[in-house]
Formats: sequence, C-alpha cells, structure tokens
Amino acid sequence: MTRRQRAEKVIGALREAIPRPETELEYVDPFQLIVAVILSAQCTDERVNLVTPALFEQFPDIRSMAKAAPEEIYPFIKSVTYPNSKSRHLAGMARKVVAEFNGEIPDTLEELMTLPGVGRKTAQVVASVAFDVDALPVDTHIFRVANRIGLTKDARTPLHVERQLKKVLPEEDWSEGHHLLILHGRYTCTARSPRCDACSVPPACKYFDRLQRLPDPIKGLSKRKGKYFCATREHYFDEPAYQTDRYGIQQVACPRCNSMNVFETKTGRSTKQIPDYRVGR
Repeated sequence: MTRRQRAEKVIGALREAIPRPETELEYVDPFQLIVAVILSAQCTDERVNLVTPALFEQFPDIRSMAKAAPEEIYPFIKSVTYPNSKSRHLAGMARKVVAEFNGEIPDTLEELMTLPGVGRKTAQVVASVAFDVDALPVDTHIFRVANRIGLTKDARTPLHVERQLKKVLPEEDWSEGHHLLILHGRYTCTARSPRCDACSVPPACKYFDRLQRLPDPIKGLSKRKGKYFCATREHYFDEPAYQTDRYGIQQVACPRCNSMNVFETKTGRSTKQIPDYRVGR
C-alpha cells in the first residue's frame, strides 16, 4: 500500500467516525479565533475555552485589546500555559493589526506570520478556519498520528510532516484532514495509551500492524528466577543488555546471546517496543 493509498483509506475511515470535524476552540470572529489560537499553544482547547469568555468581555474587539498593556491582559489568562509571554503576544498582535491592517485580521499566511505570537502553525489555523484557505497546520497530535499510521516516512519535524502530508492528500482535503487527524489524536490515537480497540483505521495503520506482530505473552514464567526470560536461550536473568533495532530503538536484550526475544516475568509480555513518535523525540 502506498502512502497516498493509505491516506485515502485513513481519511475515508475518519470521515465516517467524525462526521463534523472542526476546531473545538470557541470563537465568533477572526479576532476571537486568533486570540484563542495564540492561547492554545501548548495548552488544551478546553482550558482556553474556560478563560476566553471573561477575556472577551473585557476586550471585546481588536481595538480595545490594542489599548491594553500586557499586565492588564495577564489576569484573564493566568491559568493557561506561559501567560506572561502570551500576554505580551496578544497586546503586540492587537497593536500591529490596528496600526498596519486597519484593525482587520489579515487573511494571508504571509501577513499573519508578521504578527507577534503567530508562527506558521497558528497562521495556518487562522487562515484555514477563518478565511477558508487550504492549509494543513501540524500540531503535536497530527505529528504523532501521521507518523504512527504511516502517512509520513522519517518525518522528524512538524514541517517535514506538513510537507509529506500535502503530497499524499489532495489540496481540497487539507483543512478537513487537519481537523480529522487532530480529533483522532486527541480522543483515540492518544499519546500514552492509544485506543486501538476503538479505532476506525487499523487496516491502514502501521502502528497497529506492528502491535499485532509482537510475540504473544508467555504464561507461567517464574518471577523468583529473574526479572526477564530469554525465549531464545530459555533462561532467566535480572540484568539485561541492550541492543538497537533497525528502527533505532534501544531494546532489552539477553546478556548471553544478545537476543531481543525477551519477556518480563512479572507480566509475561514481550519487552519489545515499537516505533512511536512525539515532537522533539
């Protein structure tokens, strides 16, 4: 299966599972959207939605926020991540929009990225959601999901993921694909414990395929004889060796034969790890 074919199957399955893919940030206009997206950096949408009502009551439009000092914005957003920086970004963004764009949020990626606190991802979210620009911003969820499923190959940064996804998804599907992959990563293909049993894309998922190829647990292992059991040499040991596999993952190995066919005696499960992906890892 090519990555383009895999992408087609994944997006098709996610469309059925998520009938209304859209941002979970609450907003009514481009001003409120850009503020919410700036606040959402390394913070949950749920938390942002808790603080924005009071923030927008105090600063209902771009001009009122442009008149505010960061210290006046801070009390309303102090419960989000990095409130000091974000207070400065919001004040600076609002002032620049008023001074250089006549109080209107710009609708191009290039102009959006000139605003304080607006990087590539934020600009693409605002352009896509507020102005229907075909864009495919990559956050931590999309980075993880795209790599796990196999929509990308050796994509080490969000920008690499974005470029590869744009090659396998039709341009008209970029914005929808962005929301589908985010929601899938947020609620199903989660970082620590992906819910493969509730997933709609296993037939096209490389991560799921690798899970199925792991050795079955071994019953009846003795914890008294050692922490680990080498199924190749059929002996127990406590202090493992380590070997790096073909994916670059350091695996537990038998200290005698260097086999990676090792099981934990406590659970009977294989110690093998399969490739996983996080931004910065």
